[in-house]
Amino acid sequence: ETYTADADYAYGTVVVFGGSQEITVSDISHDTRVAGVISKDPAHLMNSAATGLPVALTGRVQCQVRGPVRKGDILVNVDTGTAGRLDPALAAWGCVIGKSLEDYLGEGVAMIEIAVGRF
Repeated sequence: ETYTADADYAYGTVVVFGGSQEITVSDISHDTRVAGVISKDPAHLMNSAATGLPVALTGRVQCQVRGPVRKGDILVNVDTGTAGRLDPALAAWGCVIGKSLEDYLGEGVAMIEIAVGRF
C-alpha cells in the first residue's frame, strides 16, 4: 500500500507509523508503531495513484536486517530502519514485523528476504 513518508527511504527499510507524514523510521528497539517494509517491486500496490512509497504490509519482501538472524526468527525494528531478532525481554504487543526466510549469521547489516506479517 502507498503511504506518504517524511523522507525518501530505500527499499528494505523498516518503517513505522508516525513522523511528519504517515510513515517514518524509528530508532526505538521493538517499536510497537511498526508499519511494514519499503518494497522494491510490489506485486500488488493498493492506492497506487496516491503519492508516497510502497510499503509491504504482508508477504515476502527484501528487508534490511542486523545479524545474526536465522531462518524462522521473529523480527522487530532494532535500529533506524533495520530489523533484527526479537529479544523476549523487550517484546510488546504490536512490535513484530515478520519472520526471517534466510540465515544471516554476520554481525553487521545485510539485505535478506523476510515474510512480513503479525505472527
